[in-house]
Amino acid sequence: MSGYGAAVSRDDEQGLPRNGNGRGFLPAVDPRMLEIKDLARRVAATNAPVLIMGESGVGKEVLARFIHAESKRAGRPFVKINCAAVPHDLLESELFGHERGAFTGAYQRKEGKFELASGGTLLLDEIGEMSLPLQAKLLHVLEDPSVTRVGGTRSVRIDARIIATTNKPLEEAVAQKEFRRDLYFRLKVIEFELPPLRERPADIPMLGQRFLRTCADGQDNAVTQMPDELLEALVKYHWPGNVRELKHVIQRYLILPDVEMVLAELARPSPPAARPSPENGTIQLSVDLERLGNGKIHLKSIANDAAEQVEKRVILQVLEETRWNRRRAASRLDICYKTLLNKLHRWKLDEQDGNGIAKTPPATIHHAGASYRRLPPLLAAAGPATTRLS
Repeated sequence: MSGYGAAVSRDDEQGLPRNGNGRGFLPAVDPRMLEIKDLARRVAATNAPVLIMGESGVGKEVLARFIHAESKRAGRPFVKINCAAVPHDLLESELFGHERGAFTGAYQRKEGKFELASGGTLLLDEIGEMSLPLQAKLLHVLEDPSVTRVGGTRSVRIDARIIATTNKPLEEAVAQKEFRRDLYFRLKVIEFELPPLRERPADIPMLGQRFLRTCADGQDNAVTQMPDELLEALVKYHWPGNVRELKHVIQRYLILPDVEMVLAELARPSPPAARPSPENGTIQLSVDLERLGNGKIHLKSIANDAAEQVEKRVILQVLEETRWNRRRAASRLDICYKTLLNKLHRWKLDEQDGNGIAKTPPATIHHAGASYRRLPPLLAAAGPATTRLS
């Protein structure tokens, strides 16, 4: 129990840029990012819940910290918990705390993250991974700001501003009954959508220079500027890992300032994806003619094989698009999660994709623009959101 508490209490796991007092935001010239920064400052003056969406690595935690730092709660705790990193049966204790003797191993009373964040801000990272029963309890806390520790009988009043982040399309999760509709609307009082880095290449030079400076702090490194050749390659790169990946590339360049090596790394092709042909959207099937021989042709067997080929390729495509997030893939395929696992096991794809390549990290989605709903008059809406799933 204590091990998980220590793991989730670290408040800088994302490793994206902040200045010394924690008030920094990602440098940008993209109009959408500038609009997000301006509205985040205005939103910070309220205590309304905030929902931040975007691909993994775009800077959701940075925006959450910026809102906290610009608010009247800036001098109070900023507490983060990753809902996907803690087992569901332990997450309740981490959030709400527990009393001594509440369960095996509960040797003393423990305050939960809500209590620790009282007066400040609680960041619920990867909120889409929270179980339905716990979602119901979170909804209760949002409606009545009090918690009851596991094994306790007394309610404890709390005063923590809630900011939730996710890289999952929560609207789809609501439609699939994987996320509570009432909690979704309760969280998205104020909603931001951070665009991926590849959609704002004009920000890359500023971000690269920022990382060049911050990553070099405390190091004996003479690199102060990126060569034009490297900068041009950074701007053209598609950045599947977004801002976090850019930071790691700059870190590698500072350690090994070899432009050719970095260019080769950026030019490395992505693993081939098992997806329909982009030209016509069809799936090519093959039949082993040697198996037919000169005897009887069993059309039923051929049809079964063809159906399995199509099924396998469609499943692989959806898994690739969801970055091998099996639960999300099962939801999109409208099959039960266990059925999907059984099929992957039968095809020996439990741990690898169809090309024998290790599965990629959990699902990410593409978001563009920013939307703000149900804002007070002072916080006028910036316009409708647009969401694009790739």
